[in-house]
Amino acid sequence: QVQLVESGGGLVQAGGSLRLSCAASGRTFSTNAMGWFRQTPGQEREFVAAIGRRSENTGYADAVKGRFTISRDSAKKTVYLQMNGLKTEDTAVYYCAATSSRLPFGSYLYTKNAYDYWGQGTQVTVSS
Repeated sequence: QVQLVESGGGLVQAGGSLRLSCAASGRTFSTNAMGWFRQTPGQEREFVAAIGRRSENTGYADAVKGRFTISRDSAKKTVYLQMNGLKTEDTAVYYCAATSSRLPFGSYLYTKNAYDYWGQGTQVTVSS
């Protein structure tokens, strides 16, 4: 089992920055890909970013490319999402996710069905 706990959300003005953290427990963390998703009321949960087992592979949704950066610290069992240049449309609940798959990094990680474990989410609100 893997438990995921997000933190770092909050209220920020447009153009500002936030860094989300996802602390994981479970011995498989360091060997599997991780992802960030977000969801607004009434909408499907959407992909934001993913990172491979050894951090050499990352992927981003077009809406956040160039503004958000995903990284991981395997020693700390933590995945981060650095969000710069925030826009009002980035307002959402952000979820961290972990997959039990050992497949190589690929576009399948851009879908929520690839993930087996989810955190409880952290609210990010961007004001204009």
